[in-house]
Amino acid sequence: MPATEQPRDAALRERARRVVPGGMTGHLHAAMLPPGYPQFFASGSGCRLVDVDGREFVDFMCAWGPNLLGYRHPEVEAAAARQQALGDCLNGPGERFVELAERLVDQVAHADWAMFQKNGTDATTVALTIARAATGRRKVLVARRAYHGAAPWCTPAPAGVTAEDRAHLVNVTYNDVGSVEAACDEVGADLAAIIVTPHRHELGTEQQPVDPAFARRLRELCDRAGAALVLDEVRTGLRIDPAGSWESLGIRPDLAAWSKTIANGHALAAVTGTDALRDAATRIFTTGSFWCGAVAMAAGVATLDIVAREDVVGHLGRIGGLLREGLASQSVSHGVPVRQSGPVQMPLVLFEDDADFAKGTLFCAEALARGAYLHPRHNMFLSLAHTEADIDRALVATDAAFAAVAARFSHT
Repeated sequence: MPATEQPRDAALRERARRVVPGGMTGHLHAAMLPPGYPQFFASGSGCRLVDVDGREFVDFMCAWGPNLLGYRHPEVEAAAARQQALGDCLNGPGERFVELAERLVDQVAHADWAMFQKNGTDATTVALTIARAATGRRKVLVARRAYHGAAPWCTPAPAGVTAEDRAHLVNVTYNDVGSVEAACDEVGADLAAIIVTPHRHELGTEQQPVDPAFARRLRELCDRAGAALVLDEVRTGLRIDPAGSWESLGIRPDLAAWSKTIANGHALAAVTGTDALRDAATRIFTTGSFWCGAVAMAAGVATLDIVAREDVVGHLGRIGGLLREGLASQSVSHGVPVRQSGPVQMPLVLFEDDADFAKGTLFCAEALARGAYLHPRHNMFLSLAHTEADIDRALVATDAAFAAVAARFSHT
């Protein structure tokens, strides 16, 4: 359905432009997506989204990651409703605060304690604050182009950011041991932390698995310097391994930042850490009026209960594998090469010879018109709610989308 046939969405965009700068902020801005994508939604259930004009989609963004179990998972929503009936934002946290921290400490391999926030940016910022408090140092190593949030120290947009906001960040290259060793030599005794994502997942670039030798060297360098290794699990948490995404490598961080999945769509974030950093975490002052909202914490307890009970990672791997295999087959049959990268739980599809993303944009627009919500540049997400039937339905849409790309670009 063309954008001109979305009257409610168009009307809401016009109203928003009058009262919201730009009509929308940040990564949720539909202006960054192909024509026809909705800005406003009416409902979500399982892996299905319905926009304000009544169009239903099999969704592969899961609200940009948070809905690990699917939209409005009954068990999670029941727990949230029970807590909502008692209260949410109170003078202090409810009982679920302690219960959720206990669950995280039991589940996360490196964790001796947990602290709660609301967004991923909160968690990454708190983690670095703890590292600096513990070490009394300033410098933080961070991979070029890595996304760690939207605060001035890490936002990808330069507007309003000063050089002083990033004066103590030192850029390194992901999976390049030499660049990290050189940076450590450069900062010397002022190294507070290295912050890193479990795998490379930059916008518009192929996802890249971590080189185990790189991960091990980061651990060694932090140990040698007395610095903190911070793992940014905001996007990956619970999708790769509930105990921590580097557990299979035998490498544990000192601190980890969590958000998105840990309350299945309810606003919640957390930092987990080791006993060595407990005192520093106690000494910093970090807070928010809504950070201890009891409803999100009740949802978090229910989410972690489900993750502990069901093989969520296994399901995501199986369903993600079916999607990847189907897309690969269609790519070959239509003669349209693509590059699929990253864990199958977090699929990314990029087209060959598509520097301006014209092929990806057409592909996603055509798939959307047939009921599959994909993204042309950002990694996508699978949920526990996705079934084989949902993958089959999506592949019908993508088959037609591949045909459209082949028809338009076959002469190039």
